[in-house]
Amino acid sequence: MVKLFSSFTIKDVVLKNRIVMSPMCMYSSFNRDGHVSKFHHMHYLSRAMGQVGLIILESTAVEPQGRISMKDLGIWDDHHIEGLSELVQEIHRFGSKAGIQLSHAGRKADVEGEIYAPSPIPYKQGQLVPKELSLSQVEEIIQQFKEAARRTKASGFDVIELHGAHGYLINQFLSPLSNDRNDHYGGSRENRYRFLEEIVDGINEVWDGPLFVRLSVNEYHPEGNSINDMVYFARRLKEQGVDLIDCSSGAIVPAKIDVFPGYQVPLAEKIRQEAGVATGAVGLITNPLHAEEIVKNNRADLIFIARELLRNPYWPLKAASELGISITGPGQYLKAWEEAFPRKEIWYPN
Repeated sequence: MVKLFSSFTIKDVVLKNRIVMSPMCMYSSFNRDGHVSKFHHMHYLSRAMGQVGLIILESTAVEPQGRISMKDLGIWDDHHIEGLSELVQEIHRFGSKAGIQLSHAGRKADVEGEIYAPSPIPYKQGQLVPKELSLSQVEEIIQQFKEAARRTKASGFDVIELHGAHGYLINQFLSPLSNDRNDHYGGSRENRYRFLEEIVDGINEVWDGPLFVRLSVNEYHPEGNSINDMVYFARRLKEQGVDLIDCSSGAIVPAKIDVFPGYQVPLAEKIRQEAGVATGAVGLITNPLHAEEIVKNNRADLIFIARELLRNPYWPLKAASELGISITGPGQYLKAWEEAFPRKEIWYPN
């Protein structure tokens, strides 16, 4: 039994394996309008042909001022639905499930005009000081996430992931390092959670599919959220019906991080054990045997592969070969790997 290639069911969505393409910004909406480009089709479909179980599109902005860059994908307008829907249909045609990461960059937005955050605290010294969000603006962004979820459903996606990590707006509300508000969205961790809580509540009104949340489980700062705080947030998310926590770390404030293969896996293991919720492990997981060890030992439920899938879109085929199993693959490429596993099932994408 190779668990990495076993199916995983979330609500009524069945992933054919435990391999997930982690969302990675591509900065390729070249007209700066948030629309899908030809690059996105080539980029994501090659990973679908490579047999990735779940492909999560890059950080996709719920409003123009929430973009990480001016060339980010967007989902703030109904006009984005057509292009996203076409991309989802093609991903499905090659046997993968499609997810999207909904995001607002907050103080880390690199856009023209003003940027906004829970508090007027820049990411680091010398950067633009964000404007503090008013209560009405907070409510407007919560509604924008809800509308983005509605468009996600209309586009045919299987999974939504909320970007609550890496120092973007949801993370900014969660962390005491970036949130010093004195209203009901700041102060205690219960209050700091309220913004995310209300986003999830809004999404649940229009979306009944799998819902993931990416968290920075370690903030690498003594005055930031502790692991116990993150377990608390994960438990609250589970209570609200969130299906999986994608466990990343860092980027709420500048920090020196000691990185090595699997350095974030203990975070996924801790959240899984103590919050009782499914988790995804991410971070320099490049070796198939390492990935198998993580899921086989129940340290995480899914393996999120990032840069390794940029280097090799067909990493799942390589992993199957190294783990000694046969999986379905594109017949056009049979000659490249038939010696490694000659009994492979094939099909011919057209």
